[in-house]
Amino acid sequence: MQSMNYLFPRFSLLTCVLLGLVSTFSVHAEKADQDKPVILEAEKVSVNDVKQVYDLNGQVLLIKGSIIVTGEDGHIAVDPQGYEFVDVIGTPEAVASFRQRREGIPDEFMQGRGAQVTYDAKTEFLTLTGDASLKRLLNMQMLDQLKGWKIEYDDVKQYYRVVPPKDAKPEDLPLARAILSPRRKATLEK
Repeated sequence: MQSMNYLFPRFSLLTCVLLGLVSTFSVHAEKADQDKPVILEAEKVSVNDVKQVYDLNGQVLLIKGSIIVTGEDGHIAVDPQGYEFVDVIGTPEAVASFRQRREGIPDEFMQGRGAQVTYDAKTEFLTLTGDASLKRLLNMQMLDQLKGWKIEYDDVKQYYRVVPPKDAKPEDLPLARAILSPRRKATLEK
């Protein structure tokens, strides 16, 4: 990927590393996921049913409809309306991951990895931190790809943001990288 450096000229640190990208199509997370049960697997699971809090340790696997989250340790809190807030961390050998089918277009997925994955099901907001990557896939072919220290993805607003580490220096650029497929007019109008 070294040959891709020309995609992001080295402007100022602020311009290069705070990268906001807006997708202009109306495809969201699969709505059927909200009504699916949560399936949890781990070496150790602690459940506080009164507070609706679950702690998972060792080889975490969370499945809820089309959502799949993996990692080494995790914490899940369920709010009174039944929405989950998921926080999973990985290890250097096995990073945390997130995958979800998108509503509308068959076989379109968002897939991400990082040292930490947090997902708020109520706001449909995903954060990947630590050598993070996020891909939008259609029929298992990559359409969009983002890489950086921290990636935020708002599924409701269809907004990507790549954020550098707090101690980033101008000579570290580029700290954010994106490869974005062109949007076809027919796709945008659906």
